[in-house]
Amino acid sequence: MKNRNKNNAVSYFDMQFITSSISTTLVLLLLGLVVFFVLAAHNLSIYVRENISFSILISDEMKESEILTLQKKLNKEAFVKETEYISKKQALREQTEAMGTDPEEFLGYNPFTASIEIKLNSDYANSDSIAKIEKLMKKNTNIREVLYQRDLIDAVNENIRNISLVLLTLAVVLTFISFALINNTIRLAIYSKRFLIHTMKLVGASWGFIRGPFLRRNIWSGVLAAVMADTILMGTAYWLVSYEPELIRVITPTVMVLVSGSVFAFGIIITFLCAYLSINKYLRMKASTLYYV
Repeated sequence: MKNRNKNNAVSYFDMQFITSSISTTLVLLLLGLVVFFVLAAHNLSIYVRENISFSILISDEMKESEILTLQKKLNKEAFVKETEYISKKQALREQTEAMGTDPEEFLGYNPFTASIEIKLNSDYANSDSIAKIEKLMKKNTNIREVLYQRDLIDAVNENIRNISLVLLTLAVVLTFISFALINNTIRLAIYSKRFLIHTMKLVGASWGFIRGPFLRRNIWSGVLAAVMADTILMGTAYWLVSYEPELIRVITPTVMVLVSGSVFAFGIIITFLCAYLSINKYLRMKASTLYYV
């Protein structure tokens, strides 16, 4: 009995099983990278948009306490991610450091005005939304001007849209390619067993009984391949974040969980579906046809 179980184990995890698992791992790794780049690009676009800012210049007649009250009010707005108050003295100091000379020395007064720099939430980081925000800001008579770079904002959003479109197209194409590659790998494995399948049909085995071992074998192959692919992807992501900690804003734990889950789901679903379709193909064939496929 022990020898029989041992022989079954050897036949189940044979070289064909290992080769199929490795081939599936490589394909799932490619698929996982596509999912990773799509999700990471989404996070990167949010990060870039949330670093788009504009400034509102405050009238000199407005007291600092009133400016701070205005800042608190702005922080409660839905479009605001964060704000920074820059006083006249701070603006003068920063410009003096940047230019190497103090404008106040030869002008006799501080030419700069107090301002509030506003960073937007990603949904509002576009020209149309900022134009509406600008109208809202100018209702306050103490706000002299709203400064933002319209061309830069439009260019950033256009590039993000183009990159997202390319990545989504690539994801769809590579998904079909991955399915085709895994399907070919499984079809070759089942092709070598086509006469065994026919023999089982001759002795009266039902289609479900014949399919069972093949489906279980390929599902286990998909699980093993998914685990190996996830290990490589998680290890690479950990190395990247360790090398550059700032990448944690793009390669978030949520991204990696979604990537790992997607790879695992694809590994099981694709191997099951490909095996099911391939087995049914040979179950429908007559004996004479098996010699010519």
